[in-house]
Amino acid sequence: MAHLDGKPVTTDDVLPLALTSYGHFTTMRADADHRIRGLSLHMDRLVRDCRTVWGAGLDTGRVRQFVRQALEGQRGPCMIRVTVYDPAVEVGHPADADQPQALVTVRPAGAMPPPPLRAMSVPYERDLPQVKHCGLFGALHIRRAAQFAGFDDALFIGPDGYVSEGATWNVGFIDDDGTVVWPQAPVLPGITMRLLQQQVAHRIAPVTLAQAKGMRAAFATNTGIGVRALTAVDDAPLAVEDPVLSTLREAYLSIPGEEP
Repeated sequence: MAHLDGKPVTTDDVLPLALTSYGHFTTMRADADHRIRGLSLHMDRLVRDCRTVWGAGLDTGRVRQFVRQALEGQRGPCMIRVTVYDPAVEVGHPADADQPQALVTVRPAGAMPPPPLRAMSVPYERDLPQVKHCGLFGALHIRRAAQFAGFDDALFIGPDGYVSEGATWNVGFIDDDGTVVWPQAPVLPGITMRLLQQQVAHRIAPVTLAQAKGMRAAFATNTGIGVRALTAVDDAPLAVEDPVLSTLREAYLSIPGEEP
């Protein structure tokens, strides 16, 4: 069951979110023991984005309490999403809403990592790319178009011509020297990406689409998938078995989870 600030949610509670999509969120993967990798970073994200979206602070102690409540009775790995929004928000007067609350929902987690994916490059940049906000229409519309074109997902190319991120994931590359390369571009600072950057040597540099297609390998990262190989960008095949990919996966799985 979904809970809003610790109480069972009602239709009236979530109707403003459905009608405006104005809010921000973070999604976390809890292992079977209910520990969460990067939990502190997820809390930092919620605080930072709450200042940007609502101009308000956020009590992460209460949010952790709500997460613990949501995990009670859960068996096996699961995904916890914390969405921060104000039930009083209105399309005509969003500035009047400044009392955000935390909506916590839980669903089963999928296998990690999922099978490799084929990505179609698309010119696009999300609104406020540094914020994990609820405005997903553009990204999902492009993902849908990519799937109709026979791909699994979309890889965004910014207005400057450089690779940025995927629809709901960060992208990384492995060059011919075996170095991990993260694109220098306006992107969401993903938690999985940040954890990997702390664990594995890398460089951050602008990556053109042509350079991306010429890389030895590429991978997608987010909390739900861990490290997922890309089998192709457009018509350019990429290696899905690479020792650096194995190193990245092992490094991520070795990170101890935190208790909520």
